[in-house]
Amino acid sequence: MRLPRDISGEDLARRLRSYGYEITRQTGSHIRLTTQIRGEHHLTIPNHKDLRVGTLAAILADVADHMGMSKEEVIQPLFP
Repeated sequence: MRLPRDISGEDLARRLRSYGYEITRQTGSHIRLTTQIRGEHHLTIPNHKDLRVGTLAAILADVADHMGMSKEEVIQPLFP
């Protein structure tokens, strides 16, 4: 599946709520997300207008690894 090229950090943070991630803090241009599902897990995402594809792919791979899912299983509900 092709990743979107025009997603912002804030939009990604909002979409990751479906996996239990909540914003715990923001320092400068970075947003810190935390989930308690399947143990505590933290993500830091840049709050840029358009995330780079490699950055987005790495964040989604980290979520997939923590959730015990494939990257495609994570991407499908986030970007229908």
